[in-house]
Amino acid sequence: MAHRLEEAKPQQTLTAQGSASAPSAQPFLTLQGVSKAFGATPILRDLDLAVQEGELVCLLGPSGCGKTTLLRILCGIETVDAGSVHLHGQDITALAPAARHFGVVFQSYALFPNLSALDNVAYGLRGLPRERVLQRAAEMLDMVGLTAHARKFPAQLSGGQQQRVALARALAPQPRLLLLDEPLSALDAQVRAAMRSEIRQLQRSLRMSTIMVTHDQDEALAMADRVVLMEGGRIAQDAAPWALYAQPSNRFSAQFVGRMNLWPARVVASDEVRVGAVHLRHQHQPKSPDDAGQATWVGIRPETIEVRPLELSRRRAAAVGLGPEDWLPTNTVEATLSDWTFCGAHVQLQWQVEALGQTLESSMPTPIGGQVPWQRGEQVGLYLPPKALSLLPVEAP
Repeated sequence: MAHRLEEAKPQQTLTAQGSASAPSAQPFLTLQGVSKAFGATPILRDLDLAVQEGELVCLLGPSGCGKTTLLRILCGIETVDAGSVHLHGQDITALAPAARHFGVVFQSYALFPNLSALDNVAYGLRGLPRERVLQRAAEMLDMVGLTAHARKFPAQLSGGQQQRVALARALAPQPRLLLLDEPLSALDAQVRAAMRSEIRQLQRSLRMSTIMVTHDQDEALAMADRVVLMEGGRIAQDAAPWALYAQPSNRFSAQFVGRMNLWPARVVASDEVRVGAVHLRHQHQPKSPDDAGQATWVGIRPETIEVRPLELSRRRAAAVGLGPEDWLPTNTVEATLSDWTFCGAHVQLQWQVEALGQTLESSMPTPIGGQVPWQRGEQVGLYLPPKALSLLPVEAP
């Protein structure tokens, strides 16, 4: 049996937002109506998912949302209560784990402590001539940059090196699908960031269909072609990373991925909502006249808010005997800086906005010298760009 790296398959064309265009007619992997419960506790609820060939899909969500159970079902370690799993159109729901020919990297890496890095990689190649096994294992260690560490035992390797060994072992038998279960969670921040890039580059070069479980949103956004955000055993949103962040489809997506100011609102017109005493224009999907008065949620990311001085508005208003709010540009609210937090590369600013009846958070790159240009208690105008506003549905209780 020949064991070599497969020739690169044609890669899907990606749009500017990172979503795959023109997917194949039949997905590489399909889950239909998958449900799973442990005792009386439902874990997965009638879940449907399709993965295209060569895609890296991240299952993202909080603890207990069902993402690890879903991965274990794909491995064949767990069985489904209902539904089916198909690979290239073949039903593999009842197929034994070994018969699926999937590569798996567990959170703990599961390396054999008494075997060298080379022998750990070779372990999954049993059944081939010893010479060929060692050759293949050496090739895989070279691919992950560990040739010089081939004879070291796991205890002699750093966390990042152990992770590379586990990845090389999973890829050595040329699996049909690579499954990663929180593979970077045991690493420190700097190593984790470097490994994100390495895994992504390796996955792209091999055109390896990959599903990765993570609870780290930065990891998912940085690595995935597509993020499947899970909540309570269901898929809350399935989108390219850019779309998931910029166009959340519900409150859970908006609040779990990144930070977002989110307020209850009422529809006023096709392109306008009211929050507190403020009318805000938006460029979201237009509302019909019948939606007037309808409850909704309106949100905006902190980094899209613009801070503007109020002095010019005050002077113009005073000159004609009007209040400053009458001179504020559309979607600008008067705010008072209550506090700010230094976060390294950026600063989070907390504002009190009386007209909204809400607090508001904006962010800005850390100024050179670290000096925030406003004092606590200072009043400014905050501009909320219409194109940056998101309108989200009010879910039924």
